[in-house]
Amino acid sequence: MLSLLDIFRIGIGPSSSHTVGPLRIGTRFLESLSRKGQLERVAHVHIELQGSLALTGVGHGTPRASILGLAGFRPNKFDPDAADMVMAQVENEHRLPLGGGPTIAFDPKADLDLAGHIVPDLHPNGMRLIARDADGEVLCDKTYYSTGGGFIASQRQLEKPVKQDQISSGTSVPHPFGLAEELLSICAREEQSIAQIVLANEGARRSEEKTLAGLDRIAEAMDACIERGLTQEGILPGGLKVRRRAPELWGKLSANPQSNEREQLFDWLNCYAMAVNEENAAGGSVVTAPTNGAAGILPAVMRFYCRNAEEKACRDSRRTFLLTAGAIGLLYKQRASISGAEMGCQGEVGVACSMAAGGLAALWGGSPTQVASAAEIGMEHNLGLTCDPVGGLVQVPCIERNAIGAVKAVNAARLALHRDEATCVSLDQVIETMRQTGLDMSSKYKETSQGGLAVNVVEC
Repeated sequence: MLSLLDIFRIGIGPSSSHTVGPLRIGTRFLESLSRKGQLERVAHVHIELQGSLALTGVGHGTPRASILGLAGFRPNKFDPDAADMVMAQVENEHRLPLGGGPTIAFDPKADLDLAGHIVPDLHPNGMRLIARDADGEVLCDKTYYSTGGGFIASQRQLEKPVKQDQISSGTSVPHPFGLAEELLSICAREEQSIAQIVLANEGARRSEEKTLAGLDRIAEAMDACIERGLTQEGILPGGLKVRRRAPELWGKLSANPQSNEREQLFDWLNCYAMAVNEENAAGGSVVTAPTNGAAGILPAVMRFYCRNAEEKACRDSRRTFLLTAGAIGLLYKQRASISGAEMGCQGEVGVACSMAAGGLAALWGGSPTQVASAAEIGMEHNLGLTCDPVGGLVQVPCIERNAIGAVKAVNAARLALHRDEATCVSLDQVIETMRQTGLDMSSKYKETSQGGLAVNVVEC
């Protein structure tokens, strides 16, 4: 069961699947031990990172996130100073305090394996955790999967067959849908927008007031991330010596904001998108939209087009944008995947571009059909986009790719609003095409840093 607020998660960079996911897996593993009354018996834990989690894990901060997850850190309540203290204890004393449990011996070099040669059939982001007692008896041996966007799943959950109406399975909602075609039919029948339909469905999970408050928190977190990214200068961590560029561009735009404003549209979108993804690359607080690697596109488009001198109008615009974009994200998550390790970057930047295009079309007064058309165009021209991060870092080409995605989303929305006739390609068809393309794509181009720019670019 997924809620709109599951698509947008406040967490930490640089990767929702490689950082946020492992953090959440660690805490879930501890919860499993605690439920069985075995947590206090744990004397040793072994971590095995499989597939993409190992191949690009060091650049994505996965080993650190995996350890901190076992220490009880959560992505939405992450204290960087406390995390540094725990990691210092692990590295200097080889001692790890389990969250809510005992402090155990833990040597990262011996107790954490980067098993890139193991690529699980269920999902390429596998993470196996084994807990033993003082006598070496296995207390718990589980494998979890980080499925993109901060979502995690057990083997049982991934083996469960997908239902046609899985978007609303498990919760009785007034307007269940599993396909874009169904969603558009509901909008036509109820004479309501996509945002209104999704808001009504969220009412089955919580009050409308709480849903709107949650959306406001997401919007504020996105905007705060832009603000931080516009003021932080210097070189990003990781060794590529990538310099933050958003602050310099922001300074130029702010010095002469009205000059050639139409021509500056690209610059504003580029500035905002890069600000977010530079923050993400530095391990800052970001919102999965739908992933960390693609976190800059929605905030950039929302910041530029939802700005309004009147606070209520600005807040209402942001809500409409996020509700509409989130509905599109739900379709991709349930019908295909938002994991770069499964789909390549079409599943991250491509999906974010599609979501932003649909959200913007709604803001511009587009009908539900035009919104779906904008989302379709946004993905159609990202099909086949590979995920080939240089050095396994979410920097090159990821930061600029978000800037390009934001601009492309705006154009997709404009194209959709200029079209009145039926489209040749439906949103459902392009989602299925993305899924098939991802399955056919070589693993070299799916967040493994074994192909593309990752092997042809040695240093920047």
